[in-house]
Amino acid sequence: MIPSKSFLIAAKTAVHALALTPLAILSWQFWQVFSEADIDALGADPVAEIEHRLGIWALRLLLVALAITPLRQITGQPLLIRFRRMLGLYVFAYASLHFSAWLVLDLRGYWTLLFEEIVKRPYITVGFAAWLLLVPLAITSTKGWMRRLARNWGRLHRLVYAIAVLAVLHFWWIVKSDVREPLLYAGILALLLGWRLWRWLASRRRGRSARPVKQQQAQ
Repeated sequence: MIPSKSFLIAAKTAVHALALTPLAILSWQFWQVFSEADIDALGADPVAEIEHRLGIWALRLLLVALAITPLRQITGQPLLIRFRRMLGLYVFAYASLHFSAWLVLDLRGYWTLLFEEIVKRPYITVGFAAWLLLVPLAITSTKGWMRRLARNWGRLHRLVYAIAVLAVLHFWWIVKSDVREPLLYAGILALLLGWRLWRWLASRRRGRSARPVKQQQAQ
C-alpha cells in the first residue's frame, strides 16, 4: 500500500518535531540560566550539561538512523527509508552544535587551543574525527549528489559505520566511572552492525550456492 502525500507530510512533521524537541528544551533551560530566572535549570555545571546533551542526542539520533535499514528489512516497510536522510542531517546538526558549544563555551573561542586539545586528549581526537567524517556525508546528502556520485555515493556513506564506532568511543572515554550508558549504546551499535554483517554473509552464501545451479543450466 502506497502512503498518501498527506500521511507522509504528517509523518515527516512528527519526526521533525521529535528531533527538535531536545534542542527546544535545552534552549529554554539555557535562557532560564542566562536570564537568571532559574540559575539551576542546567545543574551545577551548565557548560558541561549543554555539551553533554547536544552530544548524546547526536549519538542517539545516529543509532536511530542506523536502525532504519534493519527495521525496513524486518517489517517490509520501504517507507522508513524516507526518514533516514532527515535523521542523518539532524545527527550532523546536533554534532555540529556539540562541537560549537565546546569551542565557544569551553575553549571560549581560543582557536590556538583547538588543535592542542585534539592532539592531547584522545576522547577529543576521536570525537573530532567523527565530526569531520560527518561533513562529507551531510554535504552529499542531496539527490543531486546521489546522481553525481552514483555507486560511489553508497561507498562514501558507509563511513557512517566508522562514525558510529568513533562516537560511542568518544562518549565512553568521556565517562570516567559509570559506564552503563555508553555500554548500552555500544551494545545497540553492536546489534545494528551485527545485523548488517549477518545479512551480508547470508547474501554471499546465497550467491555462492546459486552459481552451480546457473552453471548446470548453462550446460
